[in-house]
Amino acid sequence: MDRPQIWLDFAPELHLFVSAPRRAGRTALRTDGCSSLGHVVESLGVPLTEVGALLVNGLAVPDTHVPADGEEIAVLAVVRPQPSPGPPRFLLDVHLGTLARRLRLLGVDAAYENPDIGDAALAARSAAEQRIMLSRDRGLLRRRELWAGAYIYSHRPAEQLRDVLSRFAPPLAPWSRCTACNGTLRQVTKTSVREQLRDGTERSYDAFAQCADCGQAYWRGAHHARLEEIVNEAVRDFGGVPRDGDGRQGAEDTEDAEGQGRLGVVSG
Repeated sequence: MDRPQIWLDFAPELHLFVSAPRRAGRTALRTDGCSSLGHVVESLGVPLTEVGALLVNGLAVPDTHVPADGEEIAVLAVVRPQPSPGPPRFLLDVHLGTLARRLRLLGVDAAYENPDIGDAALAARSAAEQRIMLSRDRGLLRRRELWAGAYIYSHRPAEQLRDVLSRFAPPLAPWSRCTACNGTLRQVTKTSVREQLRDGTERSYDAFAQCADCGQAYWRGAHHARLEEIVNEAVRDFGGVPRDGDGRQGAEDTEDAEGQGRLGVVSG
């Protein structure tokens, strides 16, 4: 007996994941007659995190649907902004450290694992904390334990940030989170963080903030203007309040222009 033959058409946004012949439009596929449509789609390279809807002969079906012979299937991309049951909270894998810091700079809850704890542990944390897993690892995004996930399409941090903000529309609260640990910032006196300051910093700055979780100190520093550009662009395009000059202190580190570790340098 012949295996069922179905017809698949992938949305242009999903062409990245499928082989070249399947990017041209409607193509045929023979299935085993028992695998779910979700399994079929993932076997062709598309993580289900990137699928917005599955249509069979024009009607939406769940990914557990078992396709029958002759069915016409449209695989649609996620809609933007993607609905979420609450303010999005994220978990980023070890390769997305710069994106994690930029999200935190904007006040977005972005947990980050470094060093790598492995796919199973990442998926378990996503489920336990109800965080959206952000990754460029398609295998990780196919793990069934994930609470939710999203593929990061670009290698460039600026494009990665715009992708996440346009897809999930998280509320922005710039300068309110620690870029080192994701904790919340509070305004403090210079005296309370003096032991973290070099002589030049202590003489040059008067407004400081400190992370309530890890104790990291922050102040307006050499990289503030560039970081302010990142914040202002995000607020302009995706909403939120810049909070510049309102006395709140912000978050970024100083080892390089993106901030890789050591002391904070900016205020919002």
